[in-house]
Amino acid sequence: MPLKMGSSERAPSKGRLTLGQFLKLVGACATGGEAKLSIQEGMVQLNGQVCTQRGRALQPGDLVAYRGRTYRVALDEQYGN
Repeated sequence: MPLKMGSSERAPSKGRLTLGQFLKLVGACATGGEAKLSIQEGMVQLNGQVCTQRGRALQPGDLVAYRGRTYRVALDEQYGN
């Protein structure tokens, strides 16, 4: 079940997490192709603004809005953060 605003989603701190990867990670999109099209069509907001760059690197604290839900990017402490 996708997370609502104020909840945290965890991702590895090493390497970079892109917007497209994040949408798949939280279950907002079932496939990378779905994430790509949704982003390219302007259906995704990053920190309150439409973002059409699926390769955009996310940072802890970023807010991603898609299909009426908002997700907060957070890092899991088990990965060293």
